[in-house]
Amino acid sequence: MAQKRAVIGILAHVDAGKTTLAESMLYCSGALRTLGRVDHGNAFLDNFSLERERGITIFSKQAPLTLPALRFTLLDTPGHVDFSAEMERTLDVLDCAVLVVSAPAGVQSHTRTLWKLLRRRNIPTLLFLNKTDLPCPDRAELLNLLRRELGDGFFDFERPDWENLAMCDEGLMEEYLETGALGEDSLAAAVARCQIFPCWFGAALKLEGVEEFLRGLERCAPAAPAGEAFGAKVFKISRDERGARLTHLKVTGGVLRTRDTVQ
Repeated sequence: MAQKRAVIGILAHVDAGKTTLAESMLYCSGALRTLGRVDHGNAFLDNFSLERERGITIFSKQAPLTLPALRFTLLDTPGHVDFSAEMERTLDVLDCAVLVVSAPAGVQSHTRTLWKLLRRRNIPTLLFLNKTDLPCPDRAELLNLLRRELGDGFFDFERPDWENLAMCDEGLMEEYLETGALGEDSLAAAVARCQIFPCWFGAALKLEGVEEFLRGLERCAPAAPAGEAFGAKVFKISRDERGARLTHLKVTGGVLRTRDTVQ
């Protein structure tokens, strides 16, 4: 199986458990040996002192993850509305997004804002309904809530309803009528066209549902298109411990080697 490459951003309303999910994804994929926690101040991606003190993400961070069929850079973005500009800068380099929704809290104000931004840019989006270990509506009610608040296209990908999924697209319907199911390539293409928004459920803090979500991400995340000539998009400027300027970019084509000069 060919390994896809992508840049995937993780977004959420503050306190939905976004950084906890990112930490759990890193741990379950083998990128981290020790599972950190936001409330313990040792989350891998919240490495700025003020972030650990306040328990929120202030700056976007990146981390590489490798799965058998998908190699991707995960961008953890701020969920607090005060740092929305930092989040929005990352949207232009995403191949797809993970939107984390708190199952007990439901669709919150910033969740709606994020959804509008994602739809305006036509970014393929997968959802993780988090904190299902706490009192919350059941799966069917959560899906209905998403459809009421955000629109159509939300489906449970752990327990897929093939017939309803097929009704999203004429090609999917033809495939379903012929085979009685839908192939992974067809579903992934529908996700890439933003016709379908797959949903998974779990409790990231307890690692519940995270491995299933990673397998779903591996199947459904669209690959980054790659051009032959070198190209890149800058999405962040930072400084290292010595004060040297660092330019963070997504390579959109070609190759950039050490010591290359870019005009």
